[in-house]
Amino acid sequence: MRGDPVSGESETVQEAVEVINAGAKAPVVLVCEHAARDIPSHFEGLGLDAAALESHVAWDPGALSVARQMSDELDAVLVAGRVSRLVYDCNRPPDAPGAMPAQSEIFAIPGNAELDDSARAARVTRYYEPFRATLAATIKRVDAPVIVTVHSFTPIYHGRPRAVEIGVLHDSDTRLADAMLATAEEHTDLKVLRNAPYGPQDGVTHTLKEHGLVHGHPHVMLEIRNDLIATEAEQQQMGAMISTWLRAALERPEMNDAMKDAKR
Repeated sequence: MRGDPVSGESETVQEAVEVINAGAKAPVVLVCEHAARDIPSHFEGLGLDAAALESHVAWDPGALSVARQMSDELDAVLVAGRVSRLVYDCNRPPDAPGAMPAQSEIFAIPGNAELDDSARAARVTRYYEPFRATLAATIKRVDAPVIVTVHSFTPIYHGRPRAVEIGVLHDSDTRLADAMLATAEEHTDLKVLRNAPYGPQDGVTHTLKEHGLVHGHPHVMLEIRNDLIATEAEQQQMGAMISTWLRAALERPEMNDAMKDAKR
């Protein structure tokens, strides 16, 4: 699945992003912005202890494994981030406070507390821009692409349990989200909700807007509660189920029309 670095690819790009199953045949482009919890050594862990660095604030546990399973099931290319979202959250634009957060849920992030403009710009150049450019180039190589971003979320946030189990998120283009919500009960008994536990008002649809909305590509963001994908078996099962569900959604007449329009 993991290919060799592209000839001429810079060390910076390799540090920030990887493309998995680059020769895939499906029109689906999978994205996992929060795939990794790695923090380059020169950041000294951003001042966090081991528990914080392994927690959901540093990455989306299980999301990459689910996305890899989907890549296999669908024969779809997957673009994944390679550094912790605490270093740079690739689902945020550079001017967003959450791009390099000083606070994430209950955790203060000391290494992000007093970043000056130069330090912020350096992270944008080293991590965000290679991710953004690689994803854009990957999408451009796919005929009539469908963009699906894969995330996970914690079952308890600020002490409050979350009942939603899978969130189907969208911004102003609802086409693929509508198709998935219309077919959800045929594929899962889990509690599936629209724009939950987050929505566009929370600033989480940056990738969808940057790479899907402005180009007219159908797109959706999937949020999976991470206690449902804690083991390898659960991750594989979830990836297989969502792949079947996504195929069914894309086969709906309205999505056939949307994909035809995208080819024009």
